[in-house]
Amino acid sequence: MNLVIFDLDGTLIDSAAIILGAQVETFKRCGLVYPGREAGLGIVGLTLDIALMQLAGLERPDDHLTETYREVFGAMRQQAETDPSLAEPLFPGVAAMLEALAARPDTMLGIATGKSRRGADYIVERYGWRQHMATIQTADDAPSKPHPGMILQAMRETGAQPERTLMVGDSSFDIEMAVAAGVTPVAVSWGFQPVASLQALGARHVLTDCVELTAIIDGLAVAEPA
Repeated sequence: MNLVIFDLDGTLIDSAAIILGAQVETFKRCGLVYPGREAGLGIVGLTLDIALMQLAGLERPDDHLTETYREVFGAMRQQAETDPSLAEPLFPGVAAMLEALAARPDTMLGIATGKSRRGADYIVERYGWRQHMATIQTADDAPSKPHPGMILQAMRETGAQPERTLMVGDSSFDIEMAVAAGVTPVAVSWGFQPVASLQALGARHVLTDCVELTAIIDGLAVAEPA
């Protein structure tokens, strides 16, 4: 049985606008200098307190900074109901891809995200993915990426083996996590971090279109040792 684990932000959903907007407003409220878009997207995928710590150049997580971001992000998510600029749409082809993969009897699907359980549940319920996901790993369940804990727990929950498991993501943290867990790292070309850096870290495949994932999954059984 195959297990395909997906990151959320930058892989399945295009959440750049709301994340960057919340970062800018949070830094403004906390009296900090915002380091810019590239830096802001570069920490997406980490657990929130660690992500903000790195973005602010701090030596340890700051509770006030983290709570301010949560407050700002929550308000912006409510605003997004009437403001399309803050929407979190699916990337092209994602909905059809998940439906097709969920229909395969040889494949289980999962999520591994730096979001909290609450944040992951919001996205899963919004897009009706609950019945598709055999496992959902969040920042509340394991150490922050790139620690392999999320993937290892997902495999334990589903009974999947490393050689039949894929981690699909857009960040260095996703690829490093997959390498550490001994599973196949797959990068997407439409995410928040440069593809070249993901390949340098060990991504074995790069998706330029969602439909390409089917061939990669089919190749797992072919590559499996006898």
